[in-house]
Amino acid sequence: MKDNVLAQLAGLKSAPTPALKARWRELFDTEPPPYNRRFLESRLAYRIQELAYGGLSNDTLDRLRAMAKQYDGKAERKVGRGHRPITGTKLIREWQGVEHCVTVRAEDFEYMGRPFASLSSIARVITGTKWNGWVFFGLKTPGRS
Repeated sequence: MKDNVLAQLAGLKSAPTPALKARWRELFDTEPPPYNRRFLESRLAYRIQELAYGGLSNDTLDRLRAMAKQYDGKAERKVGRGHRPITGTKLIREWQGVEHCVTVRAEDFEYMGRPFASLSSIARVITGTKWNGWVFFGLKTPGRS
């Protein structure tokens, strides 16, 4: 079975695009999307392996559903006062040769696996001094509201 799967995967690279689209119809029972060849190859490769070896475990599917429910509708950008980056955005700042990554969450921010109420508190942990967090992470120009 493993050899058959490997042969199918190898054949995707050399198959003409019409053959990939026909294979898509066979494996997904839908019309192929109008995306590029590389997308078709990668999705077909995944589907071939999924059918041969099984898909995601039930535990993984449950975790993904829980995450989707947690973030459902919370990624909308607020306009006006209290403007925040979209939930899930990664803010990256290099400070003294070290790259620091902060994740914007629905109600707070996460840095090094810990929740923080503000970007200013994270900037203080990183630098050891008081900073406006929005300025430190480049979300606001100093002196401008």
